Amino acid sequence: MTWTNETVRTYQEQVRHWTPGELLRWAWETWGDGLTLASSFGLEDVALIDMAARVFQPVDVFCLDTDLLFPETYRLMETLVQRYPIRLRRVRPRLTLEEQAAQEGPELWRRDPDRCCGLRKVEPLGRALAGYAAWVTGIRREQAPTRAHAEPLEWDARHNLVKLNPLAYWTTDAVWAYVRAEAVPYNPLHDRGYPSIGCWPCTRAVAPGEDPRAGRWSGFDKTECGIHGGPAR
Repeated sequence: MTWTNETVRTYQEQVRHWTPGELLRWAWETWGDGLTLASSFGLEDVALIDMAARVFQPVDVFCLDTDLLFPETYRLMETLVQRYPIRLRRVRPRLTLEEQAAQEGPELWRRDPDRCCGLRKVEPLGRALAGYAAWVTGIRREQAPTRAHAEPLEWDARHNLVKLNPLAYWTTDAVWAYVRAEAVPYNPLHDRGYPSIGCWPCTRAVAPGEDPRAGRWSGFDKTECGIHGGPAR
């Protein structure tokens, strides 16, 4: 079957009522090795790795390694590789941090975070998805207004492939309940006020009552890196 936006629409109502495990099993049966899972190793991502490993193995996982991730994120990455049957691909930017500084000026993220994300996340994502038919993400509707209409099954027009968001309708409490019930390893920064974890220069802890995305690109009118929408250059 050739998948298109129209094909996806015919399945959306059906899969909307499936559990994440059922959606992942169907995705594996449909695309097999053409399926990959994106992970920034946040709470949703570790839950999805655990879920996926229960229905198919090995799980093809890729990480957009910007060279600016928190040390805790890199340690969690190694923990998960040892615990789960995953095939991890660490996709890096074409420019090293030194090369980027020479080309764009030092600490680009402080002056133009959209440009930095474009170089270190958006462009590498295209390479990470090349050759795949479908990808899985940890997007949830509750996370941000930009994600409020996310569906478990979508068409990714930018990359011309199917996009699956198994946790689209889950709440934060539901994700935490799963992670705790299954003893899934998670980033300790979550316990220190970081609900959303990205690159260390652009992520801060969130105060009680603040929007969960307030800790990302604080001081800029920016809530998305560009891989799921929003500015990308």
